[in-house]
Amino acid sequence: MIQIAALTKRYGDFIAVDDVSFTAEPGRVTGFLGPNGAGKSTTLRTVVGLAEPTTGRATVLGRRYADLPNPGLEVGVLLDASAQHGGRTGRETLVLAQRTLGLPRTRVDEVLELVGLTRPEARRRVRDYSLGMRQRLGIATALLGDPAVLVLDEPANGLDPAGIRWMRDLLRSFADGGGTVLLSSHLLAEIEMIADDIVMIGNGRVVASGSKATLLSGATTLARADDADALGAALRAAGHDATPTGDGAVATDAGLAAAGRVAFAAGLPLTELRAADGSLEEMFLALTAGTQRDGATAQPTTGAAA
Repeated sequence: MIQIAALTKRYGDFIAVDDVSFTAEPGRVTGFLGPNGAGKSTTLRTVVGLAEPTTGRATVLGRRYADLPNPGLEVGVLLDASAQHGGRTGRETLVLAQRTLGLPRTRVDEVLELVGLTRPEARRRVRDYSLGMRQRLGIATALLGDPAVLVLDEPANGLDPAGIRWMRDLLRSFADGGGTVLLSSHLLAEIEMIADDIVMIGNGRVVASGSKATLLSGATTLARADDADALGAALRAAGHDATPTGDGAVATDAGLAAAGRVAFAAGLPLTELRAADGSLEEMFLALTAGTQRDGATAQPTTGAAA
């Protein structure tokens, strides 16, 4: 289990993560989504001890990562496959980790077979690996200690369609065996296929969280008013969930008519009121609209190329 409670991370005046709370449960895959710069990687780095929270807490299996006696035996981590030492072979990379963790040498061959790296591939220098092969090696390293928890940042980068299918099956099997998976990815279709739970952030704050089935049930209403805070407060006072999206809108479980009535009773004119269509992509774009780099429709250019 991974528990994140009121986590905030500041770098000077910049707030990278702002009061984030969620739990990744055993036996489930938790998809962690957000636009570039939303705070996903900072959150994951805090979970695995590479960044100290300014306030709040992140624990794995009930402890801070730094307090685990031998973290690699309990938590498998892949944050950046390109960070591997290019001068070592794939096998040397795994043997070094195997010795560090105090595991038998046979475990290296087991994980190489598990991730589909052949003996000739394992003897090649990592600098000669494709990105997809580096991802497989990174996953092999994460699985080496037979951990109970996996923390993965964009593990499908560089994988071809067959590799993505393999990755999906591997993570599904890991979770079905009781493991905890926290998975960050930009591949929304893959997240929609594999995730049991979804946490979505924008501008460092959680804008939606819950089971995939609940979030994509079509019950989400998006309402927009000039005063989003007042609208959210009115909806919550009426007994509904209400989450600000960061761009003046509020996501709520109230139906269209109910949300309209609450806004009218509170004297808050609505500038938008609509239902999400039940797809993860639609929900993602709607809830993170205010944080998207490419939120506006691109206009064709004329004249000389930029």
